[in-house]
Amino acid sequence: MTRFRFLVVAVFWLVSGMPLTASAADRPNILWISCEDISPSLGCYGDKYSTSPNIDGLAAQGVVFRRCFSHAGVCAVARSGLITGVYPVSIGSQHMRSRIVPPPNVRCFTEYLRAAGYYCTNRSKTDYNFEPPLTAWDESGRKSTDWSGRAKGQPFFSVINLTVSHESKIRAKFDKLIHDPDGVSLPPYIPDTPAARRDRARYYDIITLMDTQVGRILARLKADGLDKNTIVMFWGDHGEGLPRGKRWIYDSGIHVPLVVRWPGQIQPGTTRDDLVCFLDFPATALSLAGVNPPGHMHGQVILGQHTASPRRYLFAHRDRMDEAYDLIRAVRDQRYKYIRNLMPGRTRAQNIDYMNKMPTMIDMRRLNAAGKLGTVALRQYFEPTKPDEELYDLESDPFEVKNLATDPAHAAALQRLRGELESWQDKIGDQGLIPEALLVEAMRPGNRYESTADPVIAVGKPTGADGVTVTIGSETPGASIAYAIGGGNRPKWQLYSRPLSVPKGTQLRAVACRIGFRDSQRIRRVIGD
Repeated sequence: MTRFRFLVVAVFWLVSGMPLTASAADRPNILWISCEDISPSLGCYGDKYSTSPNIDGLAAQGVVFRRCFSHAGVCAVARSGLITGVYPVSIGSQHMRSRIVPPPNVRCFTEYLRAAGYYCTNRSKTDYNFEPPLTAWDESGRKSTDWSGRAKGQPFFSVINLTVSHESKIRAKFDKLIHDPDGVSLPPYIPDTPAARRDRARYYDIITLMDTQVGRILARLKADGLDKNTIVMFWGDHGEGLPRGKRWIYDSGIHVPLVVRWPGQIQPGTTRDDLVCFLDFPATALSLAGVNPPGHMHGQVILGQHTASPRRYLFAHRDRMDEAYDLIRAVRDQRYKYIRNLMPGRTRAQNIDYMNKMPTMIDMRRLNAAGKLGTVALRQYFEPTKPDEELYDLESDPFEVKNLATDPAHAAALQRLRGELESWQDKIGDQGLIPEALLVEAMRPGNRYESTADPVIAVGKPTGADGVTVTIGSETPGASIAYAIGGGNRPKWQLYSRPLSVPKGTQLRAVACRIGFRDSQRIRRVIGD
């Protein structure tokens, strides 16, 4: 391929891959406030034990989505789908703590927003099962990162990740409880012990602490005069960080809160019961920003003029969790959930060192060893094997403890959902049956990280008295380009998405990036030399 043809192809690919829109001036700001490891344990969801006045106040000004679900019950896998807009099992990102190389068309969805003129920031946490490329965010990582660094009049997309509600904070040392352990309501699969009550009370305590942080963020937004033209989405990354919650694809592990405030567009104090999943978030953010979601994304739009029709089914998956291998798939509709255990010979109670540190889990293992778990629901977790199939009527059995898979009265639902799950696996190209070692070898032969090809800077036609057109490309399929103008030790990297017009004599820097690859060398060139 000649150098000219390569650059034309590269620019065409970049522009066609990032749908362009009209001026960003009238588009809304978008703020995501995320938290970790909580189910919908909030007052606005009817939980009278919870103390969450700021989130409840946000709900009173907007809409509560009562049936929002993550596709996975653990952070890295959930966030991998969130940032790419595709099911992790379709790109090999289904295992907890891995480093993937996705197909070249898969990128961080924020690149589409940046290409459309949005200032994109992320505070504190990424955790995508890959290192985010330089092109993903205008700013990321610092605890102070927010919308304040944008240009005047530039719309922003900001993510603020709150970590105080993480599982590890439940078992952290603390002096006193805000919530009375005697008042907690325990699910039927958790034994009633002092440790279990303390853990659950502490879980509610850290929700209250997180709620206070939400209040500060909303106050800052209002102080900056941005509350009227900013869409605020509050959500949790997966279910509660307690035994049989986090890491599982029962509702306790994937049912999450989603509260949205959009002044002038959403009727305050409303609720929605349609099925919503994490992969809808990036598609919706793009649509609200005036960008058509790319065809490879798996979610659908849930807000605004392009809202899709309600879906019938949601899907979820569980694969390796830290050191414990498993392979579970699930599908649900408004009433039923079907679970397929593809490694039924593995007990639910596999040892995971991180999880075993929770006092409740310590009690559960102690009581099981002593034969003192007195009910079927309590013993289910420690059964030596799992059934091939599970089916739950979520209306009559919200805790999913009565398996109806062999009940003839529910055979039609079982067959229907089994078929939907298998169709979904075929459609998205579920990679779960590929052993992880083979998957990694296919992505990175010899466990070597490939480097992105260096960017090529080409000077084109003059634009005005002393300006010229500059194009930048890389031979690596799926590469994105970051560029910076001028010298200095702290360049402000911009996303390259279309040809530039710069004066002769401009110092231009460029670096090519692709998810799962090493960055290219950073190229410098003085335009016109």
